[in-house]
Amino acid sequence: MFHSSAMVNSHRKPMFTIHTGFYCLVAILLQICICSQISVPSSHYFTEDPGAFPVASNGEPFPWQELRLPNVVIPLHYDLFVHPNLTSLDFVASEKIEVLVSNATQFIILHSKDLEITNATLQSEEDSRYMKSGKELKVLSYPAHQQIALLVPEKLMPHLKYYVAIDFQARLSDGFKGFYKSTYRTLGGETRILAVTDFEPTQARMAFPCFDEPLFKANFSIKIRRESGHTALSNMPKVKTIELEGGLLEDHFETTVKMSTYLVAYIVCDFHSVSGITSSGVKVSIYASPDKRNQTHYALQASLKLLDFYEKYFDINYPLPKLDLIAIPDFASGAMENWGLITYRETSLFFDPKTSSASDKLWVTRVIAHELAHQWFGNLVTMEWWNDIWLNEGFANYMELIAVNATYPELQFDDYFLDVCFEVITKDSLNSSRPISKPAETPTQIQEMFDEVSYNKGACILNMLKDFLGEEKFQKGIIQYLKKFSYRNAKNDDLWNSLSNSCLESDFTSGGVCHSDPKMTSNMLTFLGENAEVKEMMTTWTLQKGIPLLVVKQDGHSLRLQQERFLQGVFQEDPEWRALQERYLWHIPLTYSTSSSNVIHRHILKSKTDILDLPEKTSWVKFNVDSNGYYIVHYEGHGWDQLITQLNQNHTLLRPKDRIGLIHDVFQLVGAGRLTLDKALDMTHYLQHETSSPALLKGLSYLELFYHMMDRRNISDISENLKRYLLQYFKPVIDRQSWSDEGSVWDRMLRSALLKLACDLNHAPCIQKAAELFSQWMESSGKLNIPTDVLKIVYSVGAQTTTGWNYLLELYELSMSSAEKNKILYALSTSKHQEKLQKLIELGMEGKVIKTQDLAVLLHAIARRPKGQQLAWDFVRENWTHLLKKFDLGSFAIRIIISGTTSHFSSKDKLQEVKLFFESLEAQGSHLDIFQIVLETISKNIKWLEKNLPTLRMWLLVNT
Repeated sequence: MFHSSAMVNSHRKPMFTIHTGFYCLVAILLQICICSQISVPSSHYFTEDPGAFPVASNGEPFPWQELRLPNVVIPLHYDLFVHPNLTSLDFVASEKIEVLVSNATQFIILHSKDLEITNATLQSEEDSRYMKSGKELKVLSYPAHQQIALLVPEKLMPHLKYYVAIDFQARLSDGFKGFYKSTYRTLGGETRILAVTDFEPTQARMAFPCFDEPLFKANFSIKIRRESGHTALSNMPKVKTIELEGGLLEDHFETTVKMSTYLVAYIVCDFHSVSGITSSGVKVSIYASPDKRNQTHYALQASLKLLDFYEKYFDINYPLPKLDLIAIPDFASGAMENWGLITYRETSLFFDPKTSSASDKLWVTRVIAHELAHQWFGNLVTMEWWNDIWLNEGFANYMELIAVNATYPELQFDDYFLDVCFEVITKDSLNSSRPISKPAETPTQIQEMFDEVSYNKGACILNMLKDFLGEEKFQKGIIQYLKKFSYRNAKNDDLWNSLSNSCLESDFTSGGVCHSDPKMTSNMLTFLGENAEVKEMMTTWTLQKGIPLLVVKQDGHSLRLQQERFLQGVFQEDPEWRALQERYLWHIPLTYSTSSSNVIHRHILKSKTDILDLPEKTSWVKFNVDSNGYYIVHYEGHGWDQLITQLNQNHTLLRPKDRIGLIHDVFQLVGAGRLTLDKALDMTHYLQHETSSPALLKGLSYLELFYHMMDRRNISDISENLKRYLLQYFKPVIDRQSWSDEGSVWDRMLRSALLKLACDLNHAPCIQKAAELFSQWMESSGKLNIPTDVLKIVYSVGAQTTTGWNYLLELYELSMSSAEKNKILYALSTSKHQEKLQKLIELGMEGKVIKTQDLAVLLHAIARRPKGQQLAWDFVRENWTHLLKKFDLGSFAIRIIISGTTSHFSSKDKLQEVKLFFESLEAQGSHLDIFQIVLETISKNIKWLEKNLPTLRMWLLVNT
């Protein structure tokens, strides 16, 4: 799954990041089996005190107590029939599940949520063979665990197969999960309906009764009944269509490969497609509503290219005969990797040359690469339980880097990947963070696992491991892992074992010795001993939360190293600091370079302290080469001064990614109280000579962050001086920007960012040019093509007048381009008029003009503006129960709404308000991890201001 943020300008994504297009939030596990999976002897149901069991909805004892299903009955095959009615918005369905019994039992426990079960019968294999009718089953329901129990008249015997037939019906869901309805508007203004599924992580049970846990893999044969004007799609190709009385048609699909329930998908719609064939013969099709088919061509080209790449990289052919990608008008996340039928939010699949910017193109390419990687990581090999969801999502995020670099090098994603890691460090440096691998039991807890820790940190530690092992060994380990666990489930240790011993069968000589990788033995692995203790090293990264701080002190020819836990907002002098450091130790694969040579030195730090000898005298040393490692570096003594001097004298002696890493670390260390703010700000002086766009943007992002913080708090003397400093100091590079779409991807992203900043700061030439373009565009009735990289800026300036705002809102309703709608919605949210912002929120709640899927990022955008922050916060508090009717408690949308409207606060009054609100929610039984993260973030902001405000004020007085 790819979490999207359609709109938060800091960039998965889940939430947690801001994409330079219109917010694409993307896009985020201890190995403990959370509940018992032992089989309960059937006698328990009859002999134990009924009070020991939960009470079913009819008042009878329910024979199973655990959230996890028993493993007594194993599904092998589902025959599933579904008939949705797109007029009455409901569906009738039936299924026949072939099961294998491992222990004698008198009940079968399945998941089911909001389904009306009208009949349930059981056949033995013998009954089925002789066409005997099934025996009626009593059905008990326990909604608290989303489970049903089928009570069988006679004990089911071990090692025998049975067939469970269930008839059921339900309404199409109003939300974004299970089997739900979606709508779209045609060019002619007609509203049309489609029915679509979205099951990850625990919503297949809303569409059909099933064993809804990833370990219960089975084959699925699906039949869908529909009207002739519609198309039915599912995971597999259609085998045949049967004509029925009354003009209905019934499509039969090929039986799927063995897979988990959350990957099942089916859709009934009237969409059109474009198709192509990969070099290995897989048919790839992109489906879209009829008026938007012209925006699917880039997605088709990218999908064909990426699928070919993955087949070669993984050395495993894509196992299905076809792959469909479909843009759904109403979609909760960025995309979902259903095997053979990948569903996308429109912004994650469509590319419109007239309105999609360079960053939009990168976004679409990334999301396609992410979902296609899942066809192997996640679908072919699936985690055993949701505590290890990072094995799916972290890998898919990591494979974006590998795949996009290989297939679209011109997108220069390699430089962008650093932000994937920097984004999660913001959360991971709080005490409220969590380990990558963490127990998750309830559906809400499972949903919360889809966060930046699973996605981003997972990807970053994999990239660090790849850098440590070397690309060839890492790739071979991945291939071994995928081949060994194909159509099965895996856990953390299985991956580490494969990467420790990445010899494939074909690598072994007749004597049973692997000679595939002679260079690697002498290269990296000697650090770890003969067997490369990958597992020992990597469990320090997956089973404990947080990020290490490497403290480096150069003493002549020696480097004194010390590792600590890096914490933002908790300083060394604070009484709690020492307790928060206890029992944290990482095995850190260090890299470093020096002023005296280009050689990359390597060392594994397994202890709290260590000493390294330098072979020669050096004026500076830089750790974490190319920022491939997941750790922060602090240089004690004169270390930072020496690096800042080098940046000012000749910054090109340090690699571009090392310069980005230094900028990132120096400001992070300010937040941890290890460096003064003036030291970090002094480093930004060199940026006027910076030739790397990513490095320049990283430096500017911190200065812009400080400006918005001061602006929101109305600390006007500092915000005005910061504005003056930015426009004075970066005027030459701002003035060099053309209002065009020319140049490399990074030239274009720099242009978008700089001109947006200049207009945000009311830089007269910027405002004038944008207003001029907006006026010409309005006069042309929207037909003038404005360069896509400046489109959002032009719209934002235009939205400051009532006429412009109203015109944009009208266009928003009519536009067929999701990229354009994203830019318009962002522009509308920048209005300084509260009544206009209030109208946007009302439209988002209504869900017609502004779709409900965009409400979370809309609230986030409004809340980040001085005029909107109180409005958005008040709205969330006053409408919480209404929001929970639209979004699940643990959903990405709810987490974005909470953090997006609160985590920028930086006053004690606001901290108290937020705390009281969260306490009231917890009193009602709503608890989310995001509550503590937000409270800690606000406390960190307060502390940052208390410590750094006088320094910032003084530094600006001296430097402006």
